[in-house]
Amino acid sequence: MMDWIYTIVSKVLLFWHGLFDKLWGDGQWLRTNWDWVLAIVFLVLTVRAVLFPLFVKQIRSQRAMQALQPQLKALQEKHKGDKETLQREMMELYRREKANPLMGCLPLLIQMPIFLGVFHVIKRLGTGTSDETLYGWTAAQFQSGMDAELFGVSIGGVFTDGGLAAVLCGVLGVVMIFTTYLTSRQMILKTGWSEDPTQRTMQKLMLYGIPATLIISAVAFPLGLIIYWTTTNLFSLGQQMWVLKKYPPPPMAGAKPEPKVIDPEVAKALAPKVGAKPVNNPKRKTVKKNVS
Repeated sequence: MMDWIYTIVSKVLLFWHGLFDKLWGDGQWLRTNWDWVLAIVFLVLTVRAVLFPLFVKQIRSQRAMQALQPQLKALQEKHKGDKETLQREMMELYRREKANPLMGCLPLLIQMPIFLGVFHVIKRLGTGTSDETLYGWTAAQFQSGMDAELFGVSIGGVFTDGGLAAVLCGVLGVVMIFTTYLTSRQMILKTGWSEDPTQRTMQKLMLYGIPATLIISAVAFPLGLIIYWTTTNLFSLGQQMWVLKKYPPPPMAGAKPEPKVIDPEVAKALAPKVGAKPVNNPKRKTVKKNVS
């Protein structure tokens, strides 16, 4: 059922590998086959470029949904206990305001099969045989992929292989986890921590829970997949930074406002000098009392 995904991933990967292979051949530098490593990186860029229009629609839909929250709460109060009428009124509101609540999940749903396809292909490179062909690959291409290395570690290698594989997978795994954390933190700092217990729990889950689960992934994933995920995170971080600047989100309901940060140099310049006498404000008016 997933063969068509594996085939598409393979064709894109082979396209970029063929391009970089023509530029400088299959020679190694720093014990790394850069034609294969860059092919994985540009596979990420290809996927994100294809999904970018959907990502922009996702952001616009999210902003529209956030703007509709007061109206949605009013409908929930108005039709409390009447789920059928509430659902109908909500769908009418979405249609009238051109907001799609499902659009927020669409890019993620599309990325998941692609991620599974990359995982399958790279895993096969690490466990396959030299005479194997794979979703349109020739035996020579498959052998080349099996031999591909990053700093002397096979791109199909895993943390449990030990030695340099454990070090490299561990280091890149930490980068993968940290960039996942930064992506969530960037959004929370922009919207603020919610006072609502449920929303605050979801924020903490996104900020700490998901990066924590990636510790297991960093141990189980082959090196090539860690490269793919880390590249995706770095791209997402930059893309989200651009989106938050272009489409700033409204503060979350009940969110604590961010404290104003004063430039230390400005504060130092405005502070009274040591030993200086206080100066009366010349504009202050004094009222004299008449003594009778």
